[in-house]
Amino acid sequence: MLQVLLDRWQFGVTTVYHFLFVPLTIGLIFLIAVMESIYVASGNEDYKKMAKFWGNLFLINFAVGVVTGIMQEFQFGMNWSNYSRFVGDVFGAPLAVEALAAFFLESTFLGIWVFGWDRVSKRVHLTAVWMVAFGTTLSAFWILAANAFMQEPVGYVLRHGRAEMDSFGALLINPQLWVEFPHVWFAALSTATFFVAGISAYYILRGRSKKIFMNSFKIAVSFGLVGSVLVAVVGHEQAQHLVTAQPMKMAASEALWNTSAEHASWNLLAGIDQASHRNTFQVQVPYALSILAYNHPYGKVEGINQLQAQYVQKYGPGNYIPPVWITFYTFRIMVLAGVVMILLALYGVYLMLRDKLEGHRKYYKWMIWAIALPYIGNTTGWIMTEIGRQPWAVFGLLKTANGDSPTVGPALVWTTLIGFALVYGILAVVDVYLLVKNIKMGPDGEDLAHRRALEDGVGAVI
Repeated sequence: MLQVLLDRWQFGVTTVYHFLFVPLTIGLIFLIAVMESIYVASGNEDYKKMAKFWGNLFLINFAVGVVTGIMQEFQFGMNWSNYSRFVGDVFGAPLAVEALAAFFLESTFLGIWVFGWDRVSKRVHLTAVWMVAFGTTLSAFWILAANAFMQEPVGYVLRHGRAEMDSFGALLINPQLWVEFPHVWFAALSTATFFVAGISAYYILRGRSKKIFMNSFKIAVSFGLVGSVLVAVVGHEQAQHLVTAQPMKMAASEALWNTSAEHASWNLLAGIDQASHRNTFQVQVPYALSILAYNHPYGKVEGINQLQAQYVQKYGPGNYIPPVWITFYTFRIMVLAGVVMILLALYGVYLMLRDKLEGHRKYYKWMIWAIALPYIGNTTGWIMTEIGRQPWAVFGLLKTANGDSPTVGPALVWTTLIGFALVYGILAVVDVYLLVKNIKMGPDGEDLAHRRALEDGVGAVI
């Protein structure tokens, strides 16, 4: 069990770190494409400067994200060889398509976009940035298709002790994928909008390039409202899907130990005693869980104890209850971060429509601190999704304890865990240094020498 615990910690640490960069990459390139589209349509040079400035920050984030993603994939062969052997025929297919199609697509057009300023026509350059945006979205789609299979396995047959692909099309129409993918994409958009809004607010408060960053701020807060609201809408649909697809995760995220009455209450807070299978206290909102699950104030929701008995009968003896307190509270932290983001974005749009945005210094200070909110929401949401599936690596097919590598001992995992931590620490320092340097430089400080230094720095990171 120590081996499995170390393997899970290593994969969890590297995944969470990698996922700090992925949402910003997906969302920021979309906003940059919007800014450049305005430039091409209007001829306003401010939007060109804007696109270049945010493009510099995108390149830094993209480079570090690529490195951390590559290191993460090594673990499928190192620490999780039994998992790869059992499910690789299915799991590997969408990841291969992602690498061969989506990643090469975005990388190719990214080169045109980075080096093509004033070398290709405006329309060709604009097409390049939109293709990069499409490529990052497509990349997320294929990776989430693989993850959706782990949450809700489809399109496979069990043969020779392995899960073998039976239908590639089934992976593409997996119901889990079509609630998970839009939720992640809108979360990525929200991440980028709060990143752009926060840095723009920093410049506005200091009176630097105020016109450029005021326009950046307005674009960010407008898309931020759309993104954060749609995250909540699609997240609600995803929660409803859990009721049938992974009822144990749903029950754990609500600390619901026994099947609810016809009108299910939602636990706002709870003191969770997993050893005794009960809550020591709970603050409830009447009818809210039924509304969350069924969109109306009536309907039973299955409890953890009843589901445990069902799973024992279906899958054999064992403990099928995930860590409830982690699942419960990460879900609430995610929701809280999302609600605050919606309120901040809504207030920003209100000020913008009332033409009161420019003088509201306190709001700009809030938005600088609010850069952290989507990162908190992304991280806790991902932890809730993966921890809530335990003890399964692939729900209903392969337990996590049966997926690790039999020939890799704890000493080797400790060594690689420490090694990854050191490398990631160095990358974090490089990433923060480059981001801060370019943020301080600003759009008006960009020149040819700076651009070459940036490209050399990004190349060195890669």
